[in-house]
Amino acid sequence: MQKVRKRNEKNSIGVAAFLKRDFLRNKYKYLMVLPVIIWYILFCYKPMYGVIIAFKDFSPSKGIMGSDWVGFKYFAEFFGSVNFVRIFTNTIKLSFYNLIFSFPLPVILAVLLNEVKSKIFKSTIQTISYFPHFISMVVICGMVTQFCAMDGMIGKLFALITGQKEALLQNAKYFRTIYIASEIWQQTGFNSIIYFAALCSVNDELYEAAALDGAGRIQKIIHVSIPSIAPTIIIMLILKVGQIMNVGSEKVILLYNPLTYETADIISSYIYRVGLQEFNWSLSTAVGLFNNIINIVCLVSINAISKKVSETSLW
Repeated sequence: MQKVRKRNEKNSIGVAAFLKRDFLRNKYKYLMVLPVIIWYILFCYKPMYGVIIAFKDFSPSKGIMGSDWVGFKYFAEFFGSVNFVRIFTNTIKLSFYNLIFSFPLPVILAVLLNEVKSKIFKSTIQTISYFPHFISMVVICGMVTQFCAMDGMIGKLFALITGQKEALLQNAKYFRTIYIASEIWQQTGFNSIIYFAALCSVNDELYEAAALDGAGRIQKIIHVSIPSIAPTIIIMLILKVGQIMNVGSEKVILLYNPLTYETADIISSYIYRVGLQEFNWSLSTAVGLFNNIINIVCLVSINAISKKVSETSLW
């Protein structure tokens, strides 16, 4: 026992000495990362304390700890409400359509740009495609609203094709199409940056070897470009699936209205209405917690599948 105790003390001293030596050697690096750690603690981990509100009948006058404990009352209220099926289905559908249509396009754009030889043309396309991402969300939604009005550009084009004048954002069946289309326009260029950067790091010798084997441009894309950036694509897909329930609430809230709740009302917009408009903080926190649990389950599941199938994963 004494030998084991002495060995443990020696190991602990060795670890302490190693940490001290490592800190002294890399102290400036630790100082540089310190603000990031503080930010995460203050804005990501400390607010987790507020999750307790989901299990209490929260009253600002009583505070979190002083409010009455009600257990799973608000979870049961949410699951039993008439809105549950609608908003859960809308969230899944909108996220799934966004994943199917929005995720592949940045990869395709990056591959196409990588094949362009003219630097001026490539830079012009990149600038044009990146620009919508940097426009304020409020401005973007204002533009979409104007374009989809009866006298808007898209509204007039719709009337010309169908022969019917209609404010498209007042019709529930068009909301998802408008949302996905605007999301593609706004995010495709910016999201292609990481894939374009990955393509720039591909060894040119691979393309030369493929050319010697008689591969054409399309074959080089299929057998060199895509496989080279496959790990990046898989990692981004895992992260995307891990946020499948986090549909952009800002855009939905700015674009939807009571006439389109049937297809536009999602979990994020429901949390906004219940928490900030109806002041039911406990219910909104319960719904938000449920939403995050689903995201965690999706993230862990897709990561495990990816690790088993492709040996590429986050952990």
